[in-house]
Amino acid sequence: MVVVGSAGVLAPGKWRWLRTLTWLAALCVAVVLTYNLVAKGALWALTLRSPPSSVDRLVAAIAGCVVILVAYGAAVRLGERRTAVELALPPAPRDLVLGMLIGGGAIAAVIGIQWLGGWVVIEARPVDAVVLALRDSIRSGVVEELVLRLVIFRLLWRAFGIWPALAVAAVIFGLLHLGNPGSDWFAALCLIAGEGIGIAFYLMTGRIWASIGMHAAWNFTQGWVFGAVVSGTTDIAGGPLTLKPEAGVPEILSGGGFGPEASVAALLISLTASAVMLWWAWRNGDFEPATVDAD
Repeated sequence: MVVVGSAGVLAPGKWRWLRTLTWLAALCVAVVLTYNLVAKGALWALTLRSPPSSVDRLVAAIAGCVVILVAYGAAVRLGERRTAVELALPPAPRDLVLGMLIGGGAIAAVIGIQWLGGWVVIEARPVDAVVLALRDSIRSGVVEELVLRLVIFRLLWRAFGIWPALAVAAVIFGLLHLGNPGSDWFAALCLIAGEGIGIAFYLMTGRIWASIGMHAAWNFTQGWVFGAVVSGTTDIAGGPLTLKPEAGVPEILSGGGFGPEASVAALLISLTASAVMLWWAWRNGDFEPATVDAD
């Protein structure tokens, strides 16, 4: 079950909702700025005597991810007077593997439906890169899930309750991608529909790791394994396959320039997986926050 937080800046009392939203905004800004500062600083330090390599970029991204997780834990300790149990390390390997299996399997099901329907073409190609695909998948999984799950969703839950938090966090995720190449309102809707998967993992485990694994594996499988466009970008590439829309097929079926995520198949799989997993979390009583005392 999720620990929402009820001490320090989140303690009961006057203007709790406003204090919570202020804390939310501060954490969002801190996470993004810290990641960029550390990742860019690490890349600079690694390339003082040579041009940056793909391995340098991967190491810099991992450094940024590790630091923002540590910084989040420190901020929760200071601001909310509790240990960030959502970052508990012993269950992390198991949670990550579970999330990766679900994330990779879900997007593979989306692409499978598209291929069987004749809406996309999948062809073999030589494998020529993987490191940058790993970097982008890890970065998106850690940064986006930390911000969306542990900060936005959790603190909106603290301020307004779980249902408004669930709806607003999902909508924010969809809206954030509207500026991507090939995006439109249908693409945003498909992404909103899939947010229930990551939220359900967080609700059921009380930790962030399964959500990170799901997000990273979804992107890596889509972009590297199948060679598809990922949310309008081609940064995650270099794997054994390449996927393109079939000529003459409506974009609502192929995903068009945004990629498989903006397709009817994605909407179907995302809605079904979200509904099933959220129902399971509700059935297990995970829609009620865990009660803990401040440290």
